[in-house]
Amino acid sequence: MGLMQISRKVDYALRAVIYLSTQDPEKSCSAAEIAAREGMPPKFVAKIIQDLIRGKLVRSKRGWGGGYSLARLPREISFRDVIEAVDGPIAVNVCMDEELNCDQFPRCTMFGVWNEVQRKIVDVFTHTTLADLRLAPCQLSLNSSSLSSAA
Repeated sequence: MGLMQISRKVDYALRAVIYLSTQDPEKSCSAAEIAAREGMPPKFVAKIIQDLIRGKLVRSKRGWGGGYSLARLPREISFRDVIEAVDGPIAVNVCMDEELNCDQFPRCTMFGVWNEVQRKIVDVFTHTTLADLRLAPCQLSLNSSSLSSAA
């Protein structure tokens, strides 16, 4: 059975920034530390962090005590920011990608469904920030204020 799912790259990027959001903002963490703590391959984490730096979500510090830290406050970084930094614009179907012109559009009966799904998913990702995850693992539910507005 095929599943619509978040890529491993996005999953790792989210886990990396969530880890950084729990650290002292003055402390820098190495890619190896993030990878070890989150159970991720170090080389993959290093590549993902470069995408997060380009997306202005993570900053790097060279030299002694160097490493990575968040470039903004956790409340200012949304899931959407992270997803788009590593994977580009969110599109649940190829026809939702604004740069592609679907030749089925004029006669497509599914467009309205894809558009609604797209709108809701983007809304959840936009309104869920790293600060929302300060709850203990698995306590964030669909009843939370940040997620219920999108449903």
